[in-house]
Amino acid sequence: MSIVTKSIVNADAEARYLSPGELDRIKSFVTSGESRLRIAQVLTESRERIIKQAGDQLFQKRPDVVSPGGNAYGEEMTATCLRDMDYYLRLVTYGVVAGDVTPIEEIGIVGVREMYRSLGTPIDAVAESVRAMKGIATSLMSSEDAAEAGAYFDYVVGAMQ
Repeated sequence: MSIVTKSIVNADAEARYLSPGELDRIKSFVTSGESRLRIAQVLTESRERIIKQAGDQLFQKRPDVVSPGGNAYGEEMTATCLRDMDYYLRLVTYGVVAGDVTPIEEIGIVGVREMYRSLGTPIDAVAESVRAMKGIATSLMSSEDAAEAGAYFDYVVGAMQ
């Protein structure tokens, strides 16, 4: 839920007008819209590059993942791993556009540790893949945009730990 929607829902629940503080937060959100959309565009247009390079980094750093018995061993399982990376990159993009972590939480982070644990997937390797995507993605942006985007990648990693 965006800051605009949250503010309206909260004000309406109390049958009041938006407060000056809420209006200031909405103004900030609207003003930052151009940079959030620019970041989302970079992530979207570069997704294949980000995922491929991050996957390569992960598999070099964690050869156990792609070795026999590893969760990404074999072509099909490697593709599944890369698909999951794409999923987390997409969630980060949603968060950036919303200017809030709520889409990340509501769409895909709740229960992630339990899911990977039940599948026998090392959650630290999944977190490592998100860190690798962050490094690659933020290298494609200005330092200001990288800081904004980086916070959403960090949120995903934090939710996995």
